[in-house]
Amino acid sequence: MPGPALPSAPPSPTALRALLALAVVFVMLATTGWTAVHRPENEVSPRVAALAAWAAARIDGRPVPPADAPVGTVARFFAGLDGAQRARLADGYPLVVGNLDGVPAQTRYRANRRALVQARRAEEADSRDFRLAPADRTEAARRAHRFASLADPDRQILVFDPTDGGRAAEVLGDLDRARRVSVIVPGVDTDLLTFERTQRRYSAPVGMAESLYAAQRAAAPDTPTAVIAWAGYTAPTGVGVDAATGRLAGEGAVRLQALTDALPGDATVALYCHSYGSVVCGVAARRLPGRVTDVVVAGSPGMRAQNVAGLGTRARVWAVRAEGDWIADVPHLELGGLGHGADPMSPGFGARLLASDGARNHTGYFEPGTASVDNFAKIGTDLLSSVVCAGGDDACKGPVR
Repeated sequence: MPGPALPSAPPSPTALRALLALAVVFVMLATTGWTAVHRPENEVSPRVAALAAWAAARIDGRPVPPADAPVGTVARFFAGLDGAQRARLADGYPLVVGNLDGVPAQTRYRANRRALVQARRAEEADSRDFRLAPADRTEAARRAHRFASLADPDRQILVFDPTDGGRAAEVLGDLDRARRVSVIVPGVDTDLLTFERTQRRYSAPVGMAESLYAAQRAAAPDTPTAVIAWAGYTAPTGVGVDAATGRLAGEGAVRLQALTDALPGDATVALYCHSYGSVVCGVAARRLPGRVTDVVVAGSPGMRAQNVAGLGTRARVWAVRAEGDWIADVPHLELGGLGHGADPMSPGFGARLLASDGARNHTGYFEPGTASVDNFAKIGTDLLSSVVCAGGDDACKGPVR
């Protein structure tokens, strides 16, 4: 017969400490969601999945145009569809249709509203998923809140892509009936979460557009206008290497050209390019369509050109700098790809210099009541004889194009 079981030796103090440490770790993992450090980096984004589905899509037996088809091809295809067919594509493929240049604006608004509702639900689910890291859950809650705001039925969202930091654009006014369209091109630290702000409202694209649209309606109430808050490119984060080079500006310039090419009707266009957004506008300038009559740069670090002639555009080029704007202290040069070239405010650049009375610092150009936003409104409504030039003279005024 086997003898009685001998008692096992008690664990050593070192083993006890190790077991206790493991217990603490498991408690923390269970209660804080550390079991998943971050979202999986290799998961397929909704946008990529949507593009794959679109590639095989058909509408009543007809294949849809490729997502990278020219604007004219897309416009002709959608012009041949009836309202019900457009709605079916918008509802079935919202992340594609809502971002496809050449699709009618109303169809894009419908598609993006649906995409925003779907994205909000996904982010709300992630905000409650304790397998995710706390930072990811917090980020998901913030994105869900932003998407809920953008999905309001009264808003006209022309672009919505939640991939990474995301891209967005919103239209104020009737884009189809406008005789004059203004586009806000923002700078660094612009993404879906900073597309609009409660604090410092007029430093964000939506607030800028709201202020400009109100000023335009006050300046020319009988002129049909529309303003687009355009965060349709990946902007640099912070004042780092990306902000000092033209790589992201080059990518943004392609998207800006596509936007201006695809605007409906024959409205003329003014661009309002703030900070790094002026780099985007400078790179895009020579490729912009002739309907772009004005390029306005505010707080510009440079446009990657030595003068207006170097931009290669027939558009009028305006520049403004507010009192206390730190961008004045940034070296305006380009060396080995770093920097963005000459200062648009310098006499040799050749831009038309605008007054900015009342504007303060780098983000104050669109504050209501400032001379800068008042000038922007007059440019946007072709009231060029009423603009106020820097220095109080008429040096910036010229013949109406």
